[in-house]
Amino acid sequence: MVAAAILFVIARFHNGIGYWEWVSAFAEAAMIGALADWFAVVALFRHPLGIPIPHTAIIPNKKNTIADSLAEFIRDKFLATDALISKMRGLNPAERISNFLSSEKNAESVASGVGRILVDSLGFIDDSRVRKIIHAAINNRIEKIDLATLAAQILDVLRKENRHQKILDDVLRRLAAWLAIPESQAKIATAIDKWINNEYPMLSRMIPNREQFMQGAGEKIAFRLNLFIQEVNADPNHELRSRFNESLNEFTEKLRHDDGLRARVESIKQEIIANPALTEYINSLWCDLKAWLYADLGSQDSKIRQKLASTAVGLGRTLSKSKDLKDSINDHLERMVRNYADNLRIGFARHISGTIQQWNDEDFVSEIELSIGSDLQFIRMNGTLVGGLIGLIIHAVSLMLG
Repeated sequence: MVAAAILFVIARFHNGIGYWEWVSAFAEAAMIGALADWFAVVALFRHPLGIPIPHTAIIPNKKNTIADSLAEFIRDKFLATDALISKMRGLNPAERISNFLSSEKNAESVASGVGRILVDSLGFIDDSRVRKIIHAAINNRIEKIDLATLAAQILDVLRKENRHQKILDDVLRRLAAWLAIPESQAKIATAIDKWINNEYPMLSRMIPNREQFMQGAGEKIAFRLNLFIQEVNADPNHELRSRFNESLNEFTEKLRHDDGLRARVESIKQEIIANPALTEYINSLWCDLKAWLYADLGSQDSKIRQKLASTAVGLGRTLSKSKDLKDSINDHLERMVRNYADNLRIGFARHISGTIQQWNDEDFVSEIELSIGSDLQFIRMNGTLVGGLIGLIIHAVSLMLG
């Protein structure tokens, strides 16, 4: 604009004679074009010369509208559910995960990252304030548990499809295995010997070859018990099973409706919660576990990282060989996007809009100006040149009409 003004003054100094007449027409129109474009560009960002002319400082005055429009544009065009699904299908995430994890170097990187997360998590949990809150939260949750009713519900689950009989079978098998061990039979013999000695001391002194007799008694009792266990295992309708059913049903009902039993269960729960020895034991276990984790994760040959890396490689190679597994992962990811994309994109749009609206007006305008950069100067330069060319055209037309 300044250059056009100087050119205009020079042309006027020569009285606009000859070609200076054309120069004067060009310079005059160029100044008008430069001023017009300067006003237009400035009016977008602020009031020209600080004068609050209506419909100027458009961008800061429309900041909230611009923020909402930008957020809606990103939400509807970039984060639309269908667009995300289409993009995800093109990426084939399961295949990418497979290729990434199949590399031992990448798997080691994943293991190192998980290890760092574990260390940071340990540090967070180890904070005395956090431990106090966690301990209070756990105690609070335990306080609210109706232990008697919960136990009854667990027993109900066990009784479905006679699963409790399978537990009884397992207990009997373990008991039979224990009875078959010579050491167990010796313990039975010792127990019988002590019982006879305490209850019938005179009879105890009259037994010949007492040690051998007790050994034989222990073996016979173990043998008889094993026979009984075999009978129970072979007969699904055995009397012991029926009594076991009846006892379990009765105990379950008592857990629900017997106030005395429920009170005892609640009392036991409270004693466990308040037991300082138990709290100290749990704390010692946690300290031991934490020390071991810190030591292992801080070692160059960390067993945990090695295990994580080998697991990652194994997962990658399994994925590479199984099309069904890859399809399943892709389907589940697509389902997750469909289920959560709308809420996430709405939240993301709100975040964008809210963040922009909180910006200072001057910072907001400055960021936009810096983003556009030198193009704003070129707009003014182009306005000057275009204005000047239009001035030449108008001057030429005026000569032709004159």
